[in-house]
Amino acid sequence: MLTPRQKAPALVVRTLDHGRFDLATESPERMALICFYRGLHCPICANYLKELDRLTPEFAIRGVTTVAISSDGEERARQMADKIQAKNLRVGHGLGLSDARNWGLYISTSRGRTSIGIEEPSLFSEPGVFLIRPDQTVYYLSVQSMPFVRPNFAEMVQALNFVIKNDYPARGEYTGAI
Repeated sequence: MLTPRQKAPALVVRTLDHGRFDLATESPERMALICFYRGLHCPICANYLKELDRLTPEFAIRGVTTVAISSDGEERARQMADKIQAKNLRVGHGLGLSDARNWGLYISTSRGRTSIGIEEPSLFSEPGVFLIRPDQTVYYLSVQSMPFVRPNFAEMVQALNFVIKNDYPARGEYTGAI
């Protein structure tokens, strides 16, 4: 289980138009927002990533970089980027499922074609959103076992205003005896 204030696992993936994303060399002013998504087959992901793309400039104003990553290959990732008309968001691809599991993401098996007629991969990771500090420690995490009811990016932008103003610490860090 990943724990706030502890170091995040390594993460290196290729992106469509921005070279390699390597968490170890990412240098945000305040944090990196990593959005793991299910893949091209997921219509909910497409709408979610559209919103993240739209709000990426707002995150940037607050010193937060953004990237969306799936286990899809380059061709499917490109189709997703085209579908959402990505202008601001880096889109990463080729996430290894063992890496997904290291991040605490749930793994699902294919159920065939989705409601939009796209075949699911035989195995793929479910969604997760993470805020990672420049020292690579976990600040915030949300992992879902379903594609529904994800963290709201507009609310996250507003929460960051409070976090920045009050130097609010990462919470959920306690791992001792209870």
